[in-house]
Formats: sequence, structure tokens, C-alpha cells
Amino acid sequence: MPEEINKEAYCFKCKEKRQMIEPTPVFTAKGQPATQGKCPECGTKMFRMGRTPQHEGLTPPPKPAPPKPTGKLVIVESPTKARTVGRFLGKGYTVKASVGHIRDLLRSKLSVDVENNFEPQYRVPNEKRAVVKELAKAAQRSAEVYLATDPDREGEAIAWHLREVLDVDPENVHRVVFHEITDEAIERAFANPRRINMDLVDAQQGRRVLDRLVGYKLSPLLWRKVRSRLSAGRVQSVALRLIVEREREIDAFEPEEYWTLEALLTPQAWDEAGERPQFKARLARIRGEEVSLGSEEALAPILADLEAAIYEVAKSKQGQRRRNPSAPYTTSTLQQEASRKLGFTAKRTMRIAQQLYEGVDLGNGQPVGLITYMRTDSTHIAPQAQAEARDYIAERYGEGFLPSEPPVYKTRVKGAQEAHEAIRPTGVLRTPKSMKSYLKRDQYRLYDLIWRRFVASQMQPALYDTVSLEILAGKGAERPYLFRASGSALRFPGFLVLYEETKDEDANGENGSPVPFLPVGAVLNLLQLLPEQHFTQPPPRYTDASLIRTLEEYGIGRPSTYAPTLGTLQSRGYVMRESKRLHPTETGTLVNDLLVEHFPDLINVDFTAQMEQQLDEVAEGERAWVSLLHEFYGPFEVTLQKAEEAIPKIDQVEPVGRDCPECGEPLLIRWGRYGKFIGCSNFPQCRYTEPWLEKIGVTCPQCQGEVVIKRTKRGRVFYGCANWPACEFTSWKRPLPNPCPVCGGTLVQSNKDTALCLGCDESFKFEQGEEESSEVVLIHA
Repeated sequence: MPEEINKEAYCFKCKEKRQMIEPTPVFTAKGQPATQGKCPECGTKMFRMGRTPQHEGLTPPPKPAPPKPTGKLVIVESPTKARTVGRFLGKGYTVKASVGHIRDLLRSKLSVDVENNFEPQYRVPNEKRAVVKELAKAAQRSAEVYLATDPDREGEAIAWHLREVLDVDPENVHRVVFHEITDEAIERAFANPRRINMDLVDAQQGRRVLDRLVGYKLSPLLWRKVRSRLSAGRVQSVALRLIVEREREIDAFEPEEYWTLEALLTPQAWDEAGERPQFKARLARIRGEEVSLGSEEALAPILADLEAAIYEVAKSKQGQRRRNPSAPYTTSTLQQEASRKLGFTAKRTMRIAQQLYEGVDLGNGQPVGLITYMRTDSTHIAPQAQAEARDYIAERYGEGFLPSEPPVYKTRVKGAQEAHEAIRPTGVLRTPKSMKSYLKRDQYRLYDLIWRRFVASQMQPALYDTVSLEILAGKGAERPYLFRASGSALRFPGFLVLYEETKDEDANGENGSPVPFLPVGAVLNLLQLLPEQHFTQPPPRYTDASLIRTLEEYGIGRPSTYAPTLGTLQSRGYVMRESKRLHPTETGTLVNDLLVEHFPDLINVDFTAQMEQQLDEVAEGERAWVSLLHEFYGPFEVTLQKAEEAIPKIDQVEPVGRDCPECGEPLLIRWGRYGKFIGCSNFPQCRYTEPWLEKIGVTCPQCQGEVVIKRTKRGRVFYGCANWPACEFTSWKRPLPNPCPVCGGTLVQSNKDTALCLGCDESFKFEQGEEESSEVVLIHA
């Protein structure tokens, strides 16, 4: 045997190198060249990798053919959804989760090539590489790949990203869409797969790049000119502008006094059985002119006239009023109603709705999706869902509660297309009562809301009997005073037996007192005149619900953006939520003013709404997303350069009014990562700091220290003792300076006009002084 192949090799049994005997050139199973021999001491097989001259002329064995792809791979977004869908599909399908986005723009830089038609630079994040590797292996082993991501633009974009990174034949990749996770919906979706809709992908890609350009250009400007950790955004900054401008309207508001006058009346003659009715009528006109009473002095002569006046019915009318049920929920209306009825934030609502959509275990280890897709601006309902609801209504409430034809609701949002159905239960027979034992408390409350709203939307309207009276009053033959009274009584409850929409927090309540029907000419007796002083009120601060409604009315944002927008405003410290109302912070006002002054065309309701319409045109294939960005970016870049030169460096510090206890230099209020703090002006030579305490003028009930405003890491406001951790007093509700008149305990503000005692749980109505820290006036217990 030639010398060249008499090589040394390592014997794993002897655990040392030895000269192998009987060396022979071979190929391994993978076709790699090697030399094979034996250990001269123990006879164990030895190998040394590498080609030798003795391999010349030898042909390596053919590589084994890869296994033929079999089966079908389905990719969804979340593990919970994967388990639920997998149960419905059964054998032959492998269901895996991408766990959200698997490819995105780099966080560390702009990742958009503005010189090359805004080409996005996508990459797989480090935390997703293992997921992508697993999905790619599964795709290589599968004959067909089904992308079953969410049925909106973002889901379409995720499907496209998956197709791009999996490296499989595009002909074997299918897109399936279902709006509910049920047997029928999934079977229908897999029976009708389609290709990825690149118009929807381009619309989402255009939005992502547009938001990246705005955010990654404006945010660094704020860092340089104000301080770090600030941000700006196309939708976020417009929402902040609405909140700041509303706050300024409130600050500039000058209340004006005015008076209203009601008369408590009763018929002089009453022939019907029962007690003689009493009702209120409001003064509407004097000698044909609208009533305007600006002071008590202006009211005095009118009261004197009316005390001795004769009251007579001049016009009487009976009628009926229909009250139609509300449409099934869309994303925005669900967020608004959950805020008003349940006190949920938009983020909390969407998190719980996602759980209900992806599937809940109903006790047999098999999760079932309980609601349809929750990101939608459509009010359309599938015919089979309507038929199921109608059968349930007829059986449970009777045919009288069923309209002759299924109602059709028009979508209010222009260009609604994020999904094709409203939010509804996947099965009407899964009543909230039957599901309660399987759901967590918040899941049950939200499911109950969705179920009731949907079923009520398919029921008959409520009917009211209405009465309206016009009453003339005066002395003798002259009747210069016109009073009006109107009332209604429920005749047929219709949908109200199941559900009634909560009134807007800022809506005026209706006078629900009954008014009797009286004939023309009926004389009335005056029981009492009820003058009431009022002051005009400023516009109310936004709540989550009212801000979402305003954004939707303006056409700003889309169903998937409302919750993240509100969350960002709070997490950045631009807005704080107190008693469900959104207050702009000092930083929020400063950032808003800079952006509005230097980018008036960008931080603008009309511009943002117009941009949403143009993105809708991209989704419909009527516009190219690259040309849209070209039109936007040129003027934006010019404005950005001007702002860089015009905005001065703003040092966000304030003097405290006392000196540093360590070095004697003045103390300043500074801004840090977690908000305001007090630091020495001699920094960095002196590093003395202390926390900034926002006092509310209330004494701690436990240690008599100061109660101060605090915030969680997520920005939620609560109240605690300044002596923490020595004193652990905290409250989510704002403490009031008054002691409880019953037990002397601490009162907290339960809502805008109700106080609750933490000691005895008694409730009190109150009026707040102009300063929030001032004493409140308790009205009654």
C-alpha cells in the first residue's frame, strides 16, 4: 500500500493517535473523501477525512435523494390560533405560528433607501431567526403551504413576508382568509385559496414606510432640540394636537350665566281614574321671541307675571317614535362602548378580543373561536349568521320581536375594507350565560357585550308613544308666554329587552318624565315655578371613547391603529389619564407646539385623512405606493431642513427655589427617563437628586404626610403618600380634602360628581371648586 495513505488517526477507544493499519481510500455516506483503517492496538475502525492521491479515479457514491415533500403546512400568527385551527383541520395538516411579524425594518436606522424609490430594507430580527428556521424546514418538507394570517392589510403583508423568506416554489404557496375560527369558515377558506393580494401588501408597505419616514425624521429632531426619548408620528401627533387644542379651549373658556324656567303644572279638570298627573313644561318663547335670560334680575318680572297667569293648552299632539337598534360592533365602536360600559382602555379591549377570536377552551381541551375578527370597520353580517340569530330571537322572544326582513346596516367609515364582517359571536347559541364558566371575568364581560349587541341588532325597533304640548300663559286675554312639554312612554321594548347602548359621557340627558295627553283649550293649574341658574360649560376633555370617535369621524387612522396611538401618547408622557379623561402634559404641549408651528401641513387633520384615502386607493389598485411617497417626501424634506435651522435648543429645566443641600448651588427641575426629578444645577460636579412630588393638597390618612400624584411604569396615574415606603397608602382614585361627614374617613373621587368614602363606603354628590386641590362642597348623602 503506498506510503501516502498510511496516515495517523485518532482512536476513540485507546484515546490517542496511532498509525492505522490496512488504510483504504473510501467515501462516507455523504460522499466525502476519507481514509479508513484499523487501530493496531485494539482493532477499532479508524477514519481520517481528506482526499489522497489514491482517490484518483474513484467515483463517490451518489447523494441520497431528498425525501419527497408530503403533507400541508399552515402558518398562522399566534400559537393559540395555531392550536385552535389545528383542531379543525385534523390529520394531513401541520399548523405552526409565525408569532407575529417575521421580517421588519431595522430599528437602529431608517432602513428606507430614499434615493432608490424608497426601497425598504427588511431583515429577520434576531429573536425571530429560530422561528423562521423552523418554518423554513417545515415548508421544505411540505407539498403545499397555506398562509392563514389575519384577514386585513397587515395580515396580507405578513403572508407576503413569509412567502419571501421560506424559499419555496410560489406555485405551492396559497393564501387563505377566514373571519371566524369555526369549522364552516375554515372549510370554506381552504376550499377557495387565492394568491397573495399585492395591492393590499403595497398599501401596508406604503403606510409602514410613510410612518417610518415621519417618525425617524421628526423624532431625532425632537431629541436634538428638546430631549431624548421623545417621538413624533403621522397619526400620533395629530391625535396629540386634538387633545392639546381641546385643553386650550377649556383654559380660554369664559363661563356665562343663564337661567331656565320650568313650570310644574297639573290639569284643572281630570275625569280619568287615578291620581291627577303633574308634569313640567319649559318656557320657550316670550311674545314670539326665543327666551334669553342672562341674570336673576331679568327673570324676576317674568316670575311675577307667571305667578298670577292663566295656563291653557294651545296645541296638543300624539304620535309614535321608533328607536332603531345600533349596528353590530366595529373596532372603534367596540372600543368606545367597552370604555363607557366596562371602563376598558382601547389596548385592554383589543387584547381580550384577540383572546376571544383566537380560541377559548370550552372544557374538552379543544379551543373554539368565540367571535369574528376584531379589526374591522365594516358592519356587514354574513347571511348564515343572520339566519341563526333570527331563529334564536323567534324561539327565545317570539315572532313579534323579529323584523320581517333582516336589517342591513350601512358602514359609516368611508373606504371601509379592513375586514368583510362586523364583530359578532361565531355562534349565537353560545350565550354569555352558557360560556361564563369557561371565561375569565374580563373575557366574559366583553363577550357578553358583543353577543348582546349583535343579537339586538337583528331585532325589532323599540316603539314609544309620544305626547307634545304647547301651553300659553298670561293674564287676561293676552298670552305672551309659550311653554313646551314633551314626553314619551315605552309601548313596545323591541331590542331593548336585550341591550341598550350607553350614552356618551358628554351627552345631555333627556327628560324622561311622562306628559299626559290633554285637549286643546284645557286649563292648567300652576303648582310651582322652577327657575334654575346655569353657567355655560367648556367643551369636555377627551376620553378614550370620544377621541377614537373623533379620529374615526375625521378619517384618521384605521381599526388597527387606535389602541397603539393612545398607548404611545401615554407611554411617551404626552398625555395622562385622570378619571378617564385625557390631559396633555407639559411635555406633550411643548412637543405639539413645536410640530404644529414648523410642520403645519403635516400635523394636520385634513392632510392625515387625505393620506389615509390615498393609501386606500393603493389597496384598491388605483395608485402606486412609490409615487405616493415621492409626492410626500420632497416637500417634507424641505420643511424638515427649515425646521432644523429655525428651532432653537430648548432646555427643559425650571428653578425649584431652594439650594442644593450638598454644594449650595440652585436646584432645578429636570427631565429624565421616567419623568421629572430635582437635580443640582452644578451637575455633573454635583450629582445630588431627589424625586419630584406633585402634591394635591390632601393629607395622608395613615401618617399625615402629603398625598402626591404618582405614575406606573406604563404611565397610569395613581395617588400615594410622599413618605413611601415608610407609609404604603395608595389609591387609584383621587383623594379629596374633605373628611367623610359620616365617619370622618378619606373621601375619593369616584366619578366627576360623586365622592366615595374609603372607610364606610358611603357615597356623596359634590361640587368641585375651580382649583382641584380646593375644598369640595358636599351636596347630599
